[in-house]
Amino acid sequence: MSQTIEATQPRQKKALISSGAQQRLLAFASLIVLLIVFSIASPNFMQTSNMIAILQATSVNGVLAVAATLVIITGGIDLSVGTMMTFTAVMTGVVLTYLGMPLPLGVVTAIATGAFCGFCSGTFIAKMKIPPFIATLGMMLILKGLSLVISGTRPIYFNDTPGFDLISRGSLIGEIIPALPIPNGVLILFIVAIAASYVLSNTVLGRYTFALGSNEEAVRLSGVNTDRWKMAVYALAGGIVGIGGLLIASRLNSAQPALGLGYELEAIAAVVIGGTSLSGGRGTILGTLIGALIMAVLTNGLRVLSVAQEWQTVVTGVIIILAVYADMLRRRKV
Repeated sequence: MSQTIEATQPRQKKALISSGAQQRLLAFASLIVLLIVFSIASPNFMQTSNMIAILQATSVNGVLAVAATLVIITGGIDLSVGTMMTFTAVMTGVVLTYLGMPLPLGVVTAIATGAFCGFCSGTFIAKMKIPPFIATLGMMLILKGLSLVISGTRPIYFNDTPGFDLISRGSLIGEIIPALPIPNGVLILFIVAIAASYVLSNTVLGRYTFALGSNEEAVRLSGVNTDRWKMAVYALAGGIVGIGGLLIASRLNSAQPALGLGYELEAIAAVVIGGTSLSGGRGTILGTLIGALIMAVLTNGLRVLSVAQEWQTVVTGVIIILAVYADMLRRRKV
């Protein structure tokens, strides 16, 4: 019996890897098709300024999607990434604008605030045994309220903080290669993605992230403190969300306390489209990046074609349902 199980496990692992690779390939093919369709439908779509706008939009949603990927691989979910992004931006505004602190301290504040919020969510889930959906839903409402209370329901502007807008809208690559005015926000996204991919592939935290999503009970019975590792994953994801808060605040040159709701849906959609399973235990950062690009291209393309905002929301909802259904079909085949 044990020999049969041992023989079956490698086949299941190969099937999972093959299924994930096929999903990433399908997602990439879908991205190419969308680019071709929108290019044919509108001559303005492929303009350099519009491509930069797509990359700029992807930078924020992509960072949030990377954070969501880590959590979803554990078998959890985080509905608070949108309002957490807003809260980190507001706290950055408090430090830089209200207190007049230097820019580096504001950057640290955003990341530390996000990490602390993520740690709180992880504690609710791991220690208090609250389901991830409920715990992060509560955190979403808490952070939304705190953002409004701390800011006084008014935007916080960064006009008196030199260089803050360059975090997202500047272009280090463009200064070196003028023909490639790629925004710094996109560069930061790729740095975050590479770092997260390294963590998942080459660290103990990464191994336990996959293990928690595959079979948490087996990991616990092997003597591992699963609660500690789960809190660490949520804290890391929160720190990444803090980077997203910096990017959105820099792009708008302000912290908008009413912003944030809806970003979590696009992040989760990007994660699922990229091949990460909502049941946990499987996923890649590369797939998530492709999914984020698909969401950004689709949103931008519909806007270029003058499709009403209401219908753009409908399309996003349909994509989420189809992506989840495709994930269910993949798991049935395995």
